[in-house]
Amino acid sequence: MLSNLDLVRDFVHHSSQNQEVLLANSILSSQTICRSNQLTAKKEGVIMSAHATDTQTKFLIKANSSHWELMNQVLAEYGYLLQGDIDSRGFYEYLYGKVPEGYQLHCTKSVMLWRAWWKYRKYTSRIGIPMNLLIRKKDSWYPVKDLIISNGTLYIKTLGNEIALSSEDLITWLNKIELSPLSEKVEEKPQL
Repeated sequence: MLSNLDLVRDFVHHSSQNQEVLLANSILSSQTICRSNQLTAKKEGVIMSAHATDTQTKFLIKANSSHWELMNQVLAEYGYLLQGDIDSRGFYEYLYGKVPEGYQLHCTKSVMLWRAWWKYRKYTSRIGIPMNLLIRKKDSWYPVKDLIISNGTLYIKTLGNEIALSSEDLITWLNKIELSPLSEKVEEKPQL
């Protein structure tokens, strides 16, 4: 039987290829209804849908679903970016977007960006523009220069702007993928 993670991955994969779906496990099921793919949770109803247009596939995710983090993670794996606030029906919209090479995509509550910041803040004291963490605002990526949290509000300083978010607000961000020490080693050639 498919795990929830595998089922959501298959749903996103087939939907992004504009293919029909018919998958199920004991918790989730997916099917194609009227040229729209739908993912349903037994206790919640429709929690995700995919709608193909002439140019791309649009995903909608139910904001208060207990499976939201799982669906959000899978969409990030496939390069789908959160497009804005919750719509009138309680769904977030995701569209495919270009992720710069060498970065990992995240769409999380802003407090998770603050946690990641502690790992990368050492790079901000170097000369030049810190490119280890980037945030998405208005369809562009901006390097994070500084992060400050005060009274439950996260202040993100970029090159020419400061953004204030509550710790529960969603933000799309990238972190630079770090190479492991093994992958950085140059293979030594044997001496003849």
